[in-house]
Amino acid sequence: MQSPEPSSSSSPVLLNIGGKKYATTVETLTQREPDSMLAAMFSGRHTLPQHSTTGKGMVFVDRDGKHFRHVLNWLRDGAIPVLSESDYQQLLREAEYYQLLGLADYINERLAWKKADSLEAELTRKDVIKRIQAQRVRFRGVNLSGLDLSKLDLSEVDFSYACIKNTDFSCANLYKAKFGQVEALSSSFQNANLRECEFIGANLQESILDGANLRSANLQDACLTRCSFIETDLHSAHLQTANLTQANLRGANLEAANLKGAKLSGTNLQDANLQRAYLREVDLRDTQLTGAKLGGANLLGAIR
Repeated sequence: MQSPEPSSSSSPVLLNIGGKKYATTVETLTQREPDSMLAAMFSGRHTLPQHSTTGKGMVFVDRDGKHFRHVLNWLRDGAIPVLSESDYQQLLREAEYYQLLGLADYINERLAWKKADSLEAELTRKDVIKRIQAQRVRFRGVNLSGLDLSKLDLSEVDFSYACIKNTDFSCANLYKAKFGQVEALSSSFQNANLRECEFIGANLQESILDGANLRSANLQDACLTRCSFIETDLHSAHLQTANLTQANLRGANLEAANLKGAKLSGTNLQDANLQRAYLREVDLRDTQLTGAKLGGANLLGAIR
């Protein structure tokens, strides 16, 4: 039986995966991972063997059908939901069978994150409190992931190169603290005092900084993708070449901030104060700017 013609990209395809039935299209099966086994089966480059098809025009694949819905969601949207480690391992086997290299890389990355997140913090909250009572506190390269450090006075503390994933710094005093090159994925700095802090090259992906004071803070080259900065004070902050893709800065104060070369794809700057901000060489075509104040902003070389 011939596989569907490549020109029929919207043609429906009926699949029976180990007894579970699915319906999709040729386009879904061939576009995202064109070098996969599924793409080869339905691109028209090969002929499906007779035993792989049923009399009802349904293609049968002798695999466990439980996780194939995740395979289809990956091919449709490039994303899958958060799964348990055992489910990720099972889905990885399916991805390898179907030769979905992109999905396999995605799952391996997720498994690596889970392994890193499972590492216990080297110190407790009590240990941290004892240390900050001493002079010149340093936590350079220390794993403090998952700790509750909220409301503590951590001003001028050196956290450079530390692992602080899922750490709670909400309402803490972090004036002039150093966070250079830290791994701070999904941490909370909500309503914290981060004035004049250093975050050069830090990874703050998906962290919450709503209502924080980041006046004159240095976030140059920081990864701030999908971070939340709702009504955050970033007056005179340094954000040169920072990655703010899909970050939410609704109502934030960015007056006189330096965003030269920052990545602002999908960034929400609605109602933000960008007066006198330095926005040279930024691409604003996919940036939400409804209600934003741009009076006196330097937009030389910006793409709008």
